[in-house]
Amino acid sequence: MLVKKCGNVQLINNNKKKNSLTGLFCGGSAFLIWGFVPLYYKTLSHVPAHEVIIHRIVWSLIFLMPVVFFQGQWRAFTAVFRSFEQLKWLLCTALLVASNWFIFIWAIDNDMLIQASLGYYINPLISVLLGMLFLQERLRKLQSVAVLIAAAGVFYLTYRYGSFPFVSFLLAITFGLYGLMRKKLAINSAVGLAVETFVLMIPGIIYLFYLEKTGTAAFCHVDRVTDLLLIGTALVTAIPLLLFNIGVGRLKLATIGFLQYLGPSLMFLLAVFVFEETLSVHQLISFIFIWTALAIYALDSIRT
Repeated sequence: MLVKKCGNVQLINNNKKKNSLTGLFCGGSAFLIWGFVPLYYKTLSHVPAHEVIIHRIVWSLIFLMPVVFFQGQWRAFTAVFRSFEQLKWLLCTALLVASNWFIFIWAIDNDMLIQASLGYYINPLISVLLGMLFLQERLRKLQSVAVLIAAAGVFYLTYRYGSFPFVSFLLAITFGLYGLMRKKLAINSAVGLAVETFVLMIPGIIYLFYLEKTGTAAFCHVDRVTDLLLIGTALVTAIPLLLFNIGVGRLKLATIGFLQYLGPSLMFLLAVFVFEETLSVHQLISFIFIWTALAIYALDSIRT
């Protein structure tokens, strides 16, 4: 009996380790893709951000429906529409993720990728706070120190500029809330994302018809490369979000918060060295605060 119990414990531990490794791989891959995605959207800077968002929604749904079907999740997809509770929360997550997409693409189009990267640096801070408030996740002492240092960096930048970095904050809060709500929803990642894009698709298609009628649509009116890039937004949208939702289900929200530093680090490097955006001294000081916090957070996680 004792041997059997020990075997069961070892099996449970192995499953937990496997789930953690899967979550780490999926979560890390999602943020690596998001880190490089500004290169993709920079090629669509001649298309208004609101039109790009609509195409992201429509083509993502077309990409996701076969994924849902071949995963055997079609019943789960249709069941969501019979559950007011699930549909209500997925409508909220849909609005949050669409808002996040729009702000991000708008920031890229307006050469504000440095501020966008700051937003995604703040995002883990928001995730940690949300985890503490709603999921009863607790921080160790060094993790708390890291959070305070990161917050000091944000407040310093706000003080020196004399205005709150709204683009950064809105990116952080919309995605932080999205991650929290999706973690609380017990629903398949592909199904959830398909429902999110579905509820946004109908107003999106209506708006595309409006653009076509007024002669302001870019799709099929610029060149074939632009058309293909707009269709390709399905891949750069759905794939990292699917990976992210898999990671969220297998990792603590605080760990997801740590992984989220990968994306903004790559964005920051792209902004400075590829897009040649101006990096002020005050921005650099703020980033040093946040990078220091990241180093402390990482060392504490490794030690633990």
